[in-house]
Amino acid sequence: MRTIMVINAKGGCGKSTLSTNIAAYFATHWEGTVTLADYDPQASSLDWLAKRPPERDRIHGLDAHEEGLRHLDRNTEFLIIDAPARSHGTELTQLVRHAETIVVPVLPSPIDINAASRFIQELLDVGKVERREVKVAAVANRVRENLLIFGELEQFLEKIKVPFIARLRDAQNYIRAYSRGLGVHELPEYLAYPDWEQWEPLVKWLESRRSQP
Repeated sequence: MRTIMVINAKGGCGKSTLSTNIAAYFATHWEGTVTLADYDPQASSLDWLAKRPPERDRIHGLDAHEEGLRHLDRNTEFLIIDAPARSHGTELTQLVRHAETIVVPVLPSPIDINAASRFIQELLDVGKVERREVKVAAVANRVRENLLIFGELEQFLEKIKVPFIARLRDAQNYIRAYSRGLGVHELPEYLAYPDWEQWEPLVKWLESRRSQP
């Protein structure tokens, strides 16, 4: 089973947006059962899934905040985990045990950069990560390249000890997709091709052996 976790202790950094779009990508581009496990008490990923049209490729939902992974569909081949905010210490260690690939979204703001710096260091100290039994990468999220803070975010992400994989713009397409239970890859090409291009490095990494221990 392929297991991908989206996590950052800082709230509001776009974990659910990233998780739902990764789930939709694997559901539409790969054969096999996809399960989206939502550990966040706000259940934003499950709310998105409830909007998903029945004619679209099916994604199973799991309320992991209440149930953990005990009721995970045994046929699951791709498990996407939307981790909760404020995960530290023992809780973080327990969550990481479920993952083989971790994606950390970081927003372009001084508060988010500082918080991500502390979180990524804590993540790298988790035993499973330290032993290289899980691969970690960072993604710059909701980017506006014309702002000075974007340069600061890039400098930060290029210096940390995990790969800096992709830059995802701050676009209305993510709102359009979420409101319909879709991923950006399921929007029309004429509308979403700039986002498809920005996702290409991330999906290539996720599909490659480089993202797996």
